Amino acid sequence: MSRDELRIFSWVAATVFALVAGVWRPRRLHWTALGSVLLFAALNAGAGIYVLNHFGDSRWSAGGEPPLSAPSFSGTPVVGQFLGPLDSALNGVVGGVNEFLAFKQALPVALDFLAASGWALLVSFPLAILAASVSYAVARRRTADFEKYRATVDQLKDELEQIKRQISSGNSVGTALPAEDEVTDVPPGLTHRG
Repeated sequence: MSRDELRIFSWVAATVFALVAGVWRPRRLHWTALGSVLLFAALNAGAGIYVLNHFGDSRWSAGGEPPLSAPSFSGTPVVGQFLGPLDSALNGVVGGVNEFLAFKQALPVALDFLAASGWALLVSFPLAILAASVSYAVARRRTADFEKYRATVDQLKDELEQIKRQISSGNSVGTALPAEDEVTDVPPGLTHRG
């Protein structure tokens, strides 16, 4: 991928992650935003490291300049055979210069990616504080709701116990049958004498 494609890839990946995670867990948008910013930072840092590890790649050169080449002195008449070691030394020096030039051209590209990663990390700190604050507030609200429901359940249990006591005391008084000796107002023809 070219450097422009790497830039676009980091933006697209972070956006797709935010959309998918936002649809998957819509109640945790604060964590989704933080995750997408951290993903963007990680992708840019990875791209910067990739550019630095492959600085010899022609994708990072701005002008597409061809590498330098050392002149050959071994073909010189009469003394050419003695200048062979000079050719190898010059090739080593020119190779080092070419590597330095390639690194010099790749360094701004890598720094662009690393700077984007740094800015994303800088944005992630307030987002992390915001996400933690929102989660803390949600947790406190849930705890308060749970305590309120627990108090309501305890109150309903107390009321249920009171109702059970009233019913049991009311049943024992209202449903008890009177003893035979206690019946006093029975008409005289209904009494049975044995």
